[in-house]
Amino acid sequence: MASYFITGTGTDVGKTYVTAGLIRAGRELKRDFAAIKPVLSGYDPQDVSGTDPARLLAAMGRPITAQNIATISPWRFAAPLSPDMAGVREGRRIVFNDVTIFCQAAIEAARGTLLIEGVGGAAVPLNDQHLIVDLMVALKLPAILVAGTYLGTISHTVTTGAFLAAHGIRVAAVVLSESEVSPVLPEETAATLARFISCPIHIVQRDFDDGALRKLAATL
Repeated sequence: MASYFITGTGTDVGKTYVTAGLIRAGRELKRDFAAIKPVLSGYDPQDVSGTDPARLLAAMGRPITAQNIATISPWRFAAPLSPDMAGVREGRRIVFNDVTIFCQAAIEAARGTLLIEGVGGAAVPLNDQHLIVDLMVALKLPAILVAGTYLGTISHTVTTGAFLAAHGIRVAAVVLSESEVSPVLPEETAATLARFISCPIHIVQRDFDDGALRKLAATL
């Protein structure tokens, strides 16, 4: 079964929105899609309904319970910071091999397409020695790169793509998740990016389903 790592050009570009959308699109296609988000910061246990794991569970049609959240997101931190910094504030440190083993077990147990959503961008530190990209390398998965449509996203997307390529990671697709403020139409941004990257580019418009995620899900 296929597995993909969902990463981004930075934080708040729409990774969870895209991941949950792909799960729903896959289910509409009568396929088994699931997701995990191993590491999470900015988590409020008193208000879980709007958290990333809650959105993923809802997309999978699973109850939003503390046990289910722990099942897909074992490493949760309160501070909305990079995991290494958030962990220091709680006197905890992420053990890289533990995260790797957790993800590998999920990949092996997956009945269909498994999406592994990262935290922040591809170069976010997990601990004092490892970045998100190191986890991607260890898992040997192709990436789906999520970017926004804000001013500067072209540079961020090209740079992140080159960074992933330098680590031997294949980018299966770029998803432009429409930002609240975009200086130009997403199609213009996609056309420019297409001159510098070779993988398919999909545009996901904010609060409007035009079938883009269904098209992408059909290829995974």
